[in-house]
Amino acid sequence: MSGTVNGFGWLNSAEDLIKTVEELGFLPFFKNPVEGFSIAEHTPPEKWFVEGVEGPWEWKGPAARSGRCAYGKFFRGKSGYVSRELLPHFVNYRRDGYDYDARFDDGLMTSGDKSLLDIVYSEKSLLSTELREMSGYGKNGQKGFDRVITGLQMQTYVLAADFEYAVNKNGREYGWGIARYSSPESLFGAELIRSCYKYRPEESFAFILDRLKKSLPGVEEKKIIKLISI
Repeated sequence: MSGTVNGFGWLNSAEDLIKTVEELGFLPFFKNPVEGFSIAEHTPPEKWFVEGVEGPWEWKGPAARSGRCAYGKFFRGKSGYVSRELLPHFVNYRRDGYDYDARFDDGLMTSGDKSLLDIVYSEKSLLSTELREMSGYGKNGQKGFDRVITGLQMQTYVLAADFEYAVNKNGREYGWGIARYSSPESLFGAELIRSCYKYRPEESFAFILDRLKKSLPGVEEKKIIKLISI
């Protein structure tokens, strides 16, 4: 890789992407309050939407199923990655000490959200099309699936485990890919995901903030806080 902004260089492959997430701890997909801290700002133009050339959209699946990082709409409702190392602290902070059933019992989650999560946790993984139908958000069902699934990703109860593509008559994949949703527990194991429950959520937040301040020297703390806050 060559050329750097905020200490890391151009991303030319899925492996480059995964290694950068592991090094920095977090990596948003799009531009955000921290200038230069995104995949969009570190991918060569020739890797974007060029037929026959794999780029960030094609790297999502390999990165998500690598087991080395998590992918989801984690940053102000937009997509990005969290390293396996920081994921337990991130989950503890974002869930605010609650598994989803306990959140529901305390009146902090709607019955609709809980019903959708019951399906995710029981089925282990589902394509977004399948989850829409099973949870009542299908073609003739209730509205708002995208809003609900984004909120559950922000709270780290759901993530994208992979992406599946349509195939043309020549056997080539095409399109944006359909997300396959799962729970962090199903993808990484409950022991790892809940390993930081012994800390208070604010302790996990402080740990994450300290790590990102080291990864992003010179960046105003308030910009980092704006990025990682729910």
